[in-house]
Amino acid sequence: MDKHINLIKLSVGSDGVENLIEWQALRRAQTADGLPRHVTRMWPKRDSELLNGGSIYWVIKGLVQCRQRVLRLDEVIGEDGIRRCAIVLDPELHRTAQAPRRPFQGWRYLPPEDSPPDIAAHRQQEEALPSELSAALAEIGVL
Repeated sequence: MDKHINLIKLSVGSDGVENLIEWQALRRAQTADGLPRHVTRMWPKRDSELLNGGSIYWVIKGLVQCRQRVLRLDEVIGEDGIRRCAIVLDPELHRTAQAPRRPFQGWRYLPPEDSPPDIAAHRQQEEALPSELSAALAEIGVL
């Protein structure tokens, strides 16, 4: 596969991956064709790399916990007339190894080599550790 880039974004207000799934199931968080989306002010300048197999990695409670593949970027004009970018996502979430991240504004590019690996498919349904314990273990390098 040719070069791709990922994004990393805080999932503000989510207590866990399940909350993110619930939010994305709401009609207002979806495109007209029913896919989850995240609307942002800035259009990624590296859109061709992002659309070449990139994902958005979600930070929940200070930890990267999952990712979703980016399917496309849609233009959205807000009620204020400002052009925005809807990052349209694959509805399937992939849990990742948890990695601590400090808070930041907006989204950032995340090179593939810095992206946490997916958790093995047979472990996807395991109950996650409490976020405080996961953060402590990740900080000392156990997770």
